[in-house]
Amino acid sequence: MEVPGSSKKMIATQEEMAEAKVPIPYRDQCAHLLIPLNKCRQAEFFLPWKCETERHTYEKCEYELVMERMLQMQKIREREVQSANHSIPLAPKTAGA
Repeated sequence: MEVPGSSKKMIATQEEMAEAKVPIPYRDQCAHLLIPLNKCRQAEFFLPWKCETERHTYEKCEYELVMERMLQMQKIREREVQSANHSIPLAPKTAGA
């Protein structure tokens, strides 16, 4: 499933995420990594030093999504600044100023 504006594809389906009881705010392009992480956490009784590789891969995926959104927002802001610079000025510039 394609997500508009993102380079990552949705790998986990809605049915898989619902079956794994992934909360709706976490159903993004990294949900396919969150499902095995949550299973590992439950199997290891949520011990913080367990499931480190799963947690690292999930957090790296989330970080990459955030960075991608930040770059997209930066491009949008740059386009807005460029379009604002090409507008007609309200007051004409004088020769001495």
